[in-house]
Amino acid sequence: MTTVTNPLARILGVGTAVPDTSYSQHELLDIFGISDPRVRSVFLNSAIERRFLTLPPQGPDGTRVMEAQGELLAKHKAQAVDMGVRAVQECLKQTGADLSDIGYLCCVTTTGFLTPGLSALIIRESGIDPHTSRLDVVGMGCNAGLNALNAVTGWAHAHPGRLAVMVCAEACSAAYVFDGTMRTSVVNSLFGDGSAAVAVLAGEPELPLPQAEGPQLLKFASYIITDAIDAMRYDWDGEQDRFSFFLDPQVPYVVGAHAERVVDRLLAGTGLRRSDIGHWLVHSGGKKVIDAVGVNLGLTRHDLRHTTSVLRDYGNLSSGSFLFSYQRLLRERAAEPGDYGVLMTMGPGSTIETALVRW
Repeated sequence: MTTVTNPLARILGVGTAVPDTSYSQHELLDIFGISDPRVRSVFLNSAIERRFLTLPPQGPDGTRVMEAQGELLAKHKAQAVDMGVRAVQECLKQTGADLSDIGYLCCVTTTGFLTPGLSALIIRESGIDPHTSRLDVVGMGCNAGLNALNAVTGWAHAHPGRLAVMVCAEACSAAYVFDGTMRTSVVNSLFGDGSAAVAVLAGEPELPLPQAEGPQLLKFASYIITDAIDAMRYDWDGEQDRFSFFLDPQVPYVVGAHAERVVDRLLAGTGLRRSDIGHWLVHSGGKKVIDAVGVNLGLTRHDLRHTTSVLRDYGNLSSGSFLFSYQRLLRERAAEPGDYGVLMTMGPGSTIETALVRW
């Protein structure tokens, strides 16, 4: 009897997109007239230099007009579709594929709610075949890129030779509260707008793709820290009449303390040790989060160079941050055949998601 082994899925290409406008932290403080020294310190000690954002419109007096929740949802729709389409287009360009090659589209977002989902809107806007299978992952938070990549990898395994695309589109400019408190100031100092798309294929493509190379997706591992399930959440703020993101100050330490557990589970049974991992692509969740993960996993500044540089240049891009880091690794041409890498995202739950890849 012949045993048929499903071919491993691999990442073929990645594409990213951001809004046209970016701002330094100093510029944002000046634009909003923030003089509170505590808030200014949060912005200026964030390890972030610039963020791409779509700011509220200016009023007659030149100050920014705070948007109502309905206006924020409309902003999210416009920005997520625009950035999502551009990220998919760049991803396909890097892969050497066409829109007609896509067999499955998975869209991820947390910064707004849409029905029909982002996948339907991107299919209509970009001209992807309307018969394309699709999935929308909504509301999972910054970790969701790896949750979705796990599902996309499963589809690719079940449909060898067919191209699957995942796109994370986060318009964080559409998910803010501006009430002057330290809680919201921390959130407002951190997040940026951005989208990232990745193409996944198992086996050989039905039609040859000129650049069909990339790391294999070997394994996924997850961990939900149930005792900290309320430490990160995006829910309704009745006083402000809008959704608001809550970030507990203890989050960096909670995530850091549990990072070893999920990475050890990821590597269990593989014969690999942490020292065998050549590339670490960790979610750019914030300076304290990155430091806590680095300390607990024994990672160096060099190991986390892509994570910290993405935070510096874009801020926290939520679910797509780790793909911006992956794109920088590719451009660096540092990965060699046989190298192993770990992808890690963190978010509400509190949740840590990981994936093991091999070039």
